[in-house]
Amino acid sequence: MVRVIAPEALVLADHIRPGETLSWGQAAAEPLTLTEALSAQRHDLGGVKAFTGIGWGRITDPAHADAIRFTSYCGTGRNRLLRDAGALDILPVHYSAFEAALARRVDVLLLQLAPGRRPGCYSFGLACEYLWPLVASARLIIAEVNDQVPSTPASVVISEDDIDILVPTSRPVPEPPRATADATQARIAAHVAGLIPDGAVLQVGLGALPAAILDRLDGHRNLGVHSGLFVDGFTRLIEKGVIDNSRKIPDPGISVAGLIAGTAMTHRLCHESDMVRLAPTSQTHALSILAGIKGFTAINSALEVDLTGQVNAEEIDGRYVGAVGGGTDFARGAAAAEGGLPIIALPSARRGRDGSLVSSIVPTLNGPVSLARADAGVIVTEEGVADLRGASLSERAGRLIAVAHPELREALAAHARQQYLL
Repeated sequence: MVRVIAPEALVLADHIRPGETLSWGQAAAEPLTLTEALSAQRHDLGGVKAFTGIGWGRITDPAHADAIRFTSYCGTGRNRLLRDAGALDILPVHYSAFEAALARRVDVLLLQLAPGRRPGCYSFGLACEYLWPLVASARLIIAEVNDQVPSTPASVVISEDDIDILVPTSRPVPEPPRATADATQARIAAHVAGLIPDGAVLQVGLGALPAAILDRLDGHRNLGVHSGLFVDGFTRLIEKGVIDNSRKIPDPGISVAGLIAGTAMTHRLCHESDMVRLAPTSQTHALSILAGIKGFTAINSALEVDLTGQVNAEEIDGRYVGAVGGGTDFARGAAAAEGGLPIIALPSARRGRDGSLVSSIVPTLNGPVSLARADAGVIVTEEGVADLRGASLSERAGRLIAVAHPELREALAAHARQQYLL
């Protein structure tokens, strides 16, 4: 039977064993009351490990590494503080593999839930994704039930019987950091929007560029959503009637996502309607499901693309700032889907630490291969569109140089000739 414990009475050392691994929801789904208790009581636990996703809360403070060993799949958000302090280990696996990988690692699951729509049941609220399988595999489930979290429908149900300790709370839901697109991102967004047909089913990530792309879709019709992430841009397009999921199979009429990262308007939509449904990673990222979604359009970003189409989405200047994430899962799914479109969008160049112009189209990657060239689809920069599907190496090099920064094309062409690509 579930035990109900008030936040101020929760003593984690009574329940967590030394050496165990904890995990919790990421971004807005982090159970802040529980992770704050973990921060404050960490020295009483005898040394524990933690797997964290995108970090918005203060648990990912390098000071906490004196008693907690942190692992993550990404170097984004506040995880960068841990990375810069040398206190972050990386689990480099595809998002579709998280369920199996974490089930072998996680002993204690910390959840933020919302009151359910039926007695005895709860809503995952803002994230289901890789948390759902941990409900079955973790030794201990501690759930913070926050009555300010939207009660979002899900394709799976968590009941009172699944929970060992319930901690009732009432606190505001964190919102994503605000990001405004610059002129370069606006040009990229215009190119991407021009590629998307009416009736497409969209997947996007978090940040200014995906938001700018969604802002360009007001003139589209009958769009759908099947995404690891649901953001404010989707909500706005639903309210305008652009996204209605009317042509989407499976799940017609419903936007499916694993994680919600939005403001109050998105939380209100999720709470008051059945138009958004949370799902585990086994549904949002499974190739067998993605390949069956007609018009599936995957829009992801990268740090670098080499002249053959290999993509680095993880490291820059020797620092882990990105992730393997779901990029490969979605690219392969879009490539396999009827009418699918796998897109990688990135600026053609960035400024280096010394202020010099550094190309994002490179002869050789400066980090790992996050997406193989065999999986390369359509590369978009502010300079245009390079469709690499079915293209030879020399054709790829020529098309990528054409969308590189104008000031850097000549040097790239020289490298391509040295590599016998031109």
